[in-house]
Amino acid sequence: MRIERKQVPIDDVAPGSTLADEVCDASGHVLLPGGALITEAALASLRRRGVDQLWLAVPVRLDDAAQEAEVQRIEARLAYLFRDCGGNTAADDLKLRLLSYRRSQL
Repeated sequence: MRIERKQVPIDDVAPGSTLADEVCDASGHVLLPGGALITEAALASLRRRGVDQLWLAVPVRLDDAAQEAEVQRIEARLAYLFRDCGGNTAADDLKLRLLSYRRSQL
């Protein structure tokens, strides 16, 4: 499953959402780090501080055709990165593990 960044008005953010980016105040101080889960208390605090938009990490499910295209793109990229490792058992193992991991993230 892919994760996309989406800018959302704070009034539309549900508790349990995940921040894609850190939230800073006007002085640049970090109020919440990227990757934090939003709680009701955090939403109330951000509203008091004048935050009106948040960047959220939103999971996106690819359709079958898009998923297959992404797998082909990943395979091509890995083939390029490992192009000079022919016959190296450790490199072949690493390439397969990377491909498996990247497929699991779709």
